[in-house]
Amino acid sequence: MHTRRDWLRSSLGIGGLLLAPPSILSAQEKNDFQPRSLDPVIRLSSNENPYGPSNRVQERIKSSFIHGCRYPYAYSDNLAEQLAIKHGVSPESIIITGGSTEGLRITGLTFASNGGEIISGQPTFLAMMTYAEQWGASINWVPVGADKGYDVDEMEKRISSKTKLIFLCNPNNPTGTLVPAKKLIDFCDSASKKAIVFSDEAYYDFIETPNYPSMIESVKRGDNVIVSKTFSKVYGMAGLRIGYLIAKPEIAAKIRKNVVAMSNVLAVEAAKEALLDDAFYQFSLAKNREAKKRIYKLLDYLNLKYVESHTNFIFFHAKKDIRELGPAMLTKGVRIGRPFPPFYDWCRVSTGTLEEVDVFIKGMLEIYES
Repeated sequence: MHTRRDWLRSSLGIGGLLLAPPSILSAQEKNDFQPRSLDPVIRLSSNENPYGPSNRVQERIKSSFIHGCRYPYAYSDNLAEQLAIKHGVSPESIIITGGSTEGLRITGLTFASNGGEIISGQPTFLAMMTYAEQWGASINWVPVGADKGYDVDEMEKRISSKTKLIFLCNPNNPTGTLVPAKKLIDFCDSASKKAIVFSDEAYYDFIETPNYPSMIESVKRGDNVIVSKTFSKVYGMAGLRIGYLIAKPEIAAKIRKNVVAMSNVLAVEAAKEALLDDAFYQFSLAKNREAKKRIYKLLDYLNLKYVESHTNFIFFHAKKDIRELGPAMLTKGVRIGRPFPPFYDWCRVSTGTLEEVDVFIKGMLEIYES
């Protein structure tokens, strides 16, 4: 067994990869994509994109302050038109929300309150379910399979007359798994005839499987499917709180009545610019791939099993209770993901910048090889 010192001295394999300097950013890339230095405590806990917002988006926000005296309705309508063109749907199918979380919550409230049932995998992103429960919904939890992916066959078996919504987070948070394309299409086609299928596509942009389908195609066919999207992840705008839903007009009209927060003029204008900033979009995807590769190498070296991720985070078998590993990593200056019951010995870590990933690697080595 190599000691940590042996590993650090190695010029081959994992040592050569992880200790090599990250790919150097050009002066323009630093200006556009990396405006900050390392924080005292690095946040690899919330699946944020620390490179954003891009310089273009920041400039758009600054120029939009003059509109801060206006209500956001007309500005949001313009964004909806832009998104409708992007996705090939009508503007009536787009609902602008205060982050995708608001979209999840108001959908649960709209269709499953007062005794309605939501079928959901477990673990998954909980925003819809926890909020709907407060309004009288019941949750039919379906545990993920051995591969940590959704068991959509079991989910379909559980559909009954009580079922109002079927929730899919695809790729799934926190496991990073992806429902196989054909299985996803077949499931949504069948299940949407019995209840409304909600497809949370917050991490869709990170999928590398060629020609992987978005369930927006089901919306276009008129199916009972709702898709949520966000500017929080690949666009690096989590703090601005803007997302949107896509559904056929009849469903969208019902949801729109329950929109509470919407968003604000600055966030709406930022979103418009983000959609045009392809350079930042491609940069974010490239750096995410590079960061995941470095983390995979570390986990392979430490012999820690992980799920191949289709997102900007990795779910791995820590072999330690996350309620102990989390505080231990915090002493190393890194905040990692919270517990995801029942997988208390698994950990979710976000990719972050390459410099942040290196701090994570250093902390992990100190804990696991001490």
